Amino acid sequence: MFVSMKKFLYAIPLFFCLHAQAQQGNLSGDLMMNVNFFQRDTNIKAAGNQLYDNFLSGGEGWLGLRYAGFGFTGIVRFDAFHNSNLQNPTSALTAAGIGMFSLSKEFKKLTITGGHIYDQIGSGIIFRAYEDRGLLIDNALFGLHLKYRLNDHVTVKGFSGQTKNLFERYQPILKGMNIETDFDLGSKAHITPGIGIVNRTMDKGSMDAVVGTINDLPMTDRFIPTYNMYAATLYNTLNAGNFTWYVEGALKSQEALAMPNEGLRNKSGNVIYTTLGYSMNKLGVNASLKRTENFVMRTSPNEVLLKGIFNWQPIIAQIRPQRLIARYTPPSQDLSELASNLNAFYTPNDKLNFNLAYTRINTLKDQVLYRELFVETEIRTIKNVLLHMGIQYLNYNQSIYQVKNMDDYPIVKAFTPFIEIGYKINKKNSIRAELQYMSTKQDYGSWVFGLLEYNISPTWSFAVSDMYNVKPNKIHVSAAHHYPNVFVAYTKDANRFTLQYVKQVDGINCTGGVCRYEPAFSGFKIGVTSSF
Repeated sequence: MFVSMKKFLYAIPLFFCLHAQAQQGNLSGDLMMNVNFFQRDTNIKAAGNQLYDNFLSGGEGWLGLRYAGFGFTGIVRFDAFHNSNLQNPTSALTAAGIGMFSLSKEFKKLTITGGHIYDQIGSGIIFRAYEDRGLLIDNALFGLHLKYRLNDHVTVKGFSGQTKNLFERYQPILKGMNIETDFDLGSKAHITPGIGIVNRTMDKGSMDAVVGTINDLPMTDRFIPTYNMYAATLYNTLNAGNFTWYVEGALKSQEALAMPNEGLRNKSGNVIYTTLGYSMNKLGVNASLKRTENFVMRTSPNEVLLKGIFNWQPIIAQIRPQRLIARYTPPSQDLSELASNLNAFYTPNDKLNFNLAYTRINTLKDQVLYRELFVETEIRTIKNVLLHMGIQYLNYNQSIYQVKNMDDYPIVKAFTPFIEIGYKINKKNSIRAELQYMSTKQDYGSWVFGLLEYNISPTWSFAVSDMYNVKPNKIHVSAAHHYPNVFVAYTKDANRFTLQYVKQVDGINCTGGVCRYEPAFSGFKIGVTSSF
């Protein structure tokens, strides 16, 4: 905390100097705040921890400033968490300080950045430093980043630093290099190939912990761990006529990996990921495939959950916006996954479109993880009316994705039809209604969800919804419960204020292809976002 405050004090004079020069450049900023009021509700299991029993309120906020001028770009962001439930929804996080800062300078073709860096190589399979506030992921690389444009077709990047999580900086060192190019192949084709290399070197403290764990293994399972792990990727995008093809292959050297029910094992890893798209006039087809084997990228095997991760695995399954369907969104598996998806779009005219998708995900040992068959259509044949309807059938391996006992939580088999109707009353006023029904005998049983939303553009938005456990599975739920949500939003210029009353069932929350399990929530939420 003391170190963070010293950084904050150092940053203040810098930004006063920048402000003095603001007429010669551009100074901007943004604010995001969330406030939660926790209302105890034992019926939906929103109880039994300090947030509901003692603290009763909490929140988090981010205030960022950015200056650009004279070839410099400076960024600083102050983060504050006061009894926040964002990191762990069942316990309170209280901390504050400089969440990130960086300074960049352009020298003709060279750009140098020092501080906290957000970047990625290829699709992010071997390296991605990014922020996702919904899941409290902020794994910026703290160090030095150089980018040099050799010519109009070749760019070289290099970096070295340490991965951070909130205000904690992990001691292992990351180094990497990335070369990206782009070339025309005649008049109708274009390629953008790239190559990337990453090296992670563990510190002595992390290595000592690994050695201690290995020494507890049976003699036949012990191995000599290495300080250094190396990973490389080769990727390319081809655009040719109506086709777009992306392909990436990645390898990583042997290192200590934490394997479920086995402890540490010395494993190398690999990933193959590709997407192929075709579009013409009224028809579009996309296909995706990913094979992953032992491709865990962490600062050390001592870290768990979302801690110490410095890459991102592309997700093959499509994230659906429907409330009930979103409960069973499958995250990527970094140890064993073979996933494929086929998606077709057909638009016969500007008043109709159709979408058909099929997703299949297994482990490399052919254990079923996920199946989805999804069909939807949008109809605009009636003036000012949008009709959106569809249906989904899925299989979801709850024991793997949510780490639960398979005997108590067998594969979820669910059938979910949905319909959405939107009506534009006039230029400013519109109304929208949703109705969804999920039929399943597993997990909590069957659900019905309804929503009614009214918008007064560009200022007001009102919504009320309810999610009801219409046919509860008595193995896991003692009785049916309502989960209402009342929402109000007010927008003025670059400011947005939201207020909602929420009762939320426990389940999966996904954003950006990364998912985590969250317990039930009961209470009020206030949100503020602003830019200036």
